[in-house]
Amino acid sequence: MIVWLNGTHGAGKTTTSALVQQLIPDSRVFDAEKVGETLMDITPGLPETDNFQHWPLWRPLVVETARRVLDYTGGTLVMPMTVLIEEYWREISTGFARYAIPVRHFVLHADQGALRERIAGDTDLGPNSPFRLKYLEPYAEAARTWLQGEAEVIDTTRLTPAQAALRIAEAVKS
Repeated sequence: MIVWLNGTHGAGKTTTSALVQQLIPDSRVFDAEKVGETLMDITPGLPETDNFQHWPLWRPLVVETARRVLDYTGGTLVMPMTVLIEEYWREISTGFARYAIPVRHFVLHADQGALRERIAGDTDLGPNSPFRLKYLEPYAEAARTWLQGEAEVIDTTRLTPAQAALRIAEAVKS
């Protein structure tokens, strides 16, 4: 099984995924961003883009990598990754379906004020990361148009990561 944690930057995906992994037996965290980072390391580089998700090979490589990890280890993969383009999500979820891999898709949602506050206080990427800030509006648009119909929404505005993780783990177990 795949437990996909979606949501914009600052929603708590990375922190929550580590906590979810501790609550679901026989699970591992697989950050699909690492697939993108590998593609970014190719030299000479692939065609320029502002987001590796735009490369057509990223999405099937994420599916194939996850499938192979599950074939090797079994269990559950907890995958924290922002996907805000519906077509990209459909390609990924269809890829998993093709291999009969069940997916529980969760969106970690927070209101814009909470997201801005978290981004401003981020000590890893630095406060007010322009990269993170530029995705707030695309996230809001995806949340308004398609994400709520494709995922189980966990509002993290007033939840700790541990509380969000517990809700996700309980939903997966039920």
